[in-house]
Amino acid sequence: MLELFLKSFLTLFVVMDPVGLVPVFLALAGDRPPRKQAQIARKAVLVAGGLLVSFFFFGRGLLEYLGISLDALRIAGGILLFRIATEMVFAHHERETEEEKDEARERADISVFPLAIPLIAGPGALASVLILGGEARGVPWGWAVVLFNVFLVLFLAYVLLGAAVRVRRALGRTGVNVVTRVLGILLAALAVQYVADGVKALF
Repeated sequence: MLELFLKSFLTLFVVMDPVGLVPVFLALAGDRPPRKQAQIARKAVLVAGGLLVSFFFFGRGLLEYLGISLDALRIAGGILLFRIATEMVFAHHERETEEEKDEARERADISVFPLAIPLIAGPGALASVLILGGEARGVPWGWAVVLFNVFLVLFLAYVLLGAAVRVRRALGRTGVNVVTRVLGILLAALAVQYVADGVKALF
């Protein structure tokens, strides 16, 4: 259970990358009053949490309906995670296009898009939740461990987004970049492990 706890927490923390969300959040909502920033952060985390929990419980049934195996999803998820990791390491930490960014700035509510989706609950996070849920089946109360870590990482994301200005001031731009790159390296290793496990199970 301890191994599952550590693996699921590290995977979800690296994939959702609460620290890396700070500069993106500041770019989208940095010019708004602190109270409004807190409201945006809270709604974004709640929407992302609802999506992740729904996918945790019903994602497997959807895959079975579509005829997709968990091992195939593990490989696909690993490839997606590796792509995110390379963007993090090489400082291309952008999860939406420039057009989407401009559209987000023009909207009154940016909590659902692009903050909740795809920044927090992106493809990598959804795939990770489903894969970890499959691995938790062989562990007593494993599902509760994974869900606890989902809520824990979301809570950390909420805290960091709520204190985005202070976090950026404390870490500095260099500090944020260093943390993002370290997380990117860890995520790349996890992505390779996902692909290796999926290939081994399939063949």
